[in-house]
Amino acid sequence: MNILITGGAGFIGSALIRFLLSNTNHKILNLDKLTYAGNLESIPQNLINKNYSFIECDICDADQLNRVFKEFCPNIIFHLAAESHVDRSIESPEIFIKTNILGTHNILNSSLQTYNSSKDSAFFRFHHISTDEVYGDLVNKDNLFTESTPYDPSSPYSASKAGSDHLVRAWGRTYGLPYVITNCSNNYGPFHFPEKLIPHIILNAIEGKNLPVYGNGMQIRDWLFVDDHVKALYLVATKGKQGETYNIGGHNEKTNIEVVETICNFLDSLIVEKPNKINSFKELIIFVKDRPGHDLRYAIDASKIEKELNWTPEESFDSGIRKTVEWYLNNKEWWQRVLSGDYQLARIGESYTDE
Repeated sequence: MNILITGGAGFIGSALIRFLLSNTNHKILNLDKLTYAGNLESIPQNLINKNYSFIECDICDADQLNRVFKEFCPNIIFHLAAESHVDRSIESPEIFIKTNILGTHNILNSSLQTYNSSKDSAFFRFHHISTDEVYGDLVNKDNLFTESTPYDPSSPYSASKAGSDHLVRAWGRTYGLPYVITNCSNNYGPFHFPEKLIPHIILNAIEGKNLPVYGNGMQIRDWLFVDDHVKALYLVATKGKQGETYNIGGHNEKTNIEVVETICNFLDSLIVEKPNKINSFKELIIFVKDRPGHDLRYAIDASKIEKELNWTPEESFDSGIRKTVEWYLNNKEWWQRVLSGDYQLARIGESYTDE
């Protein structure tokens, strides 16, 4: 099959491509605009073969998208291209609306044209990858997000993703586009752009810088190791029921301060000579002004994908964090090149750290 991945140079997209190149023989087209968080070095050269190709393309360019789709004729579209940082959306919501809503509209139109031209010949699926943030805030500590939880987004980012989810369902119902949607919890793992919480904390700690935590650090998130996520994405695209939504979670609810302290514990055990003569990396933790409208708790009920598709995450939080910390310690060259660009471990806004 021909598989087109939008946002394939991003964190989840590149992990999906690494999985596909390592485990399948599908033809893969990586379509990415290469914005600040896009990095083709996240797809190691030793994995690249004749089945893989890349094209630099903005999903807001409808004409180029139509040309690419007509030439490649994908059977599966994994739509991952999106602006995804909450802090950035608070400061500059316009680009989130343009990319996440108008860009998705363009992808849907190109996908529909491809589907209509090949209805009688092959398997076709549009897989829209979304977030648990569209559901808003869980007030009751015992509740979980299910696939039927009403949408209640809190930030410009989550509102734009909610809008894109609705567009996909509308294209399915109105025009007959075969689709599936997945809503995932917070991803982490190797090759993660360092503006996000976990890599930001790891790299700040390595350099002996403060480890900023929003508010009192008691915001709760469910954490999903990215390699587990992409296995689920492929399973849903190939085996999931058309028109269905599947929540994908890691079964790892942690407060932000727990996440930071767990990282510090692993770094303490792995780094003997610590910076600035500290005894423990926990000494670098500081609490900063909270983000406007910060949701207190996200938690996913992933029982549907477990029951219907027999998927469960392989990594526990501790095993995934250990792998992640060790990867950053062993791949200094990768993240130093990332930090040599526009992003310099500086925060976006008045206080730092995002999920």
